[in-house]
Amino acid sequence: MSINFTPERWLKIKEDARLWWAGKLKRPLIQMNITGGDPCRHAPRLTQVSKDVTSYDQTVSAEDMVDFWDYKLSETTFLGDAFPNVWIDFGPGVLAAFLGARVETGAGTVWFYPEKESEIADIRFQYDPDNVWLRRIEDICRASIERWQGLVQVGMTDLGGSLDVLSTFRPSEKLLMDLYDFPDEVKRLNWEAHELWSRYFKRIAAILQPTNPGYTAWTPIFSEVPYYILQCDFSYMISPAMFDEFVKPELAASCKRLANPFYHLDGPGQLPHLDSLLKIKELKGVQWIPGAGKPDWGCWPEVYRKIRDAGKLIQLWGDASILAKLVDQLGSAEGIVLITSADISQQSEAEEFLKKYGALG
Repeated sequence: MSINFTPERWLKIKEDARLWWAGKLKRPLIQMNITGGDPCRHAPRLTQVSKDVTSYDQTVSAEDMVDFWDYKLSETTFLGDAFPNVWIDFGPGVLAAFLGARVETGAGTVWFYPEKESEIADIRFQYDPDNVWLRRIEDICRASIERWQGLVQVGMTDLGGSLDVLSTFRPSEKLLMDLYDFPDEVKRLNWEAHELWSRYFKRIAAILQPTNPGYTAWTPIFSEVPYYILQCDFSYMISPAMFDEFVKPELAASCKRLANPFYHLDGPGQLPHLDSLLKIKELKGVQWIPGAGKPDWGCWPEVYRKIRDAGKLIQLWGDASILAKLVDQLGSAEGIVLITSADISQQSEAEEFLKKYGALG
């Protein structure tokens, strides 16, 4: 196998992640992926796998997809806290597809639409064990586990958030009105989606475990116990009072189901909910995404300080300068995970950066 990673490296990844989640690692986690190396293996049959694998029809085998990913991982050197991982991307909120939504792809993304628009009182969410998208994801999970036998961490597909999934079947403007006109129906469907989310999560996880090293999601923060990055993008359109009524109870329940839950805080429109969100005891951390056209991750010290003061962990994307800026603002790098990459021509600089924070093996 040409992926350059060993069982001993996995033991170190697990040990440091365990300490980080417990707040006992006296340094940040830094996943540094060095790309552009020699794969030392033959080229795959597929020349590319698009951002979302839903664009491939059933004639493309799961094994060919996995072989392409294997080739890309074989080109990568994993420094610091980085580890070989893949994420089976069927678009944000594929739970909607499991529940019967129509799937459309294009331009590297996925959209979900209801087969027909119904009044909210007429919508029912039901478990479908034979859904075509579920079966496809399961096939790819099985092929991944069979190929790598635990060398590569296979991440959970993006099931989405319960209220975001509901907004597929009641497009946002209608769902906004439903909050006023039919609040009990909104809550009913939100909890139906919640229960089915958990059922599908467990079903997919049962294929990946126990061979998979642990748990990751679309953000590959490693956890030995169930982890997921929760979200409710719909919440940017509602008030804090409505967030507390319609969103927070379901999020809190999801946090209790997961050992290591994170939250995807997407854009300034969600900042009014941060104080309430941070009061969820079981929530372990927050991923803050400023959004397109906004100042980058290093320009929101008040957001990160609030997260840190609440005792929550922080996830960052970006380069060395982002982490350095945040450490200057907060006074410490503890409790932060940075996911980043560099070309092989920059490996020396990357190693110096990792040494600075005590993250070079």
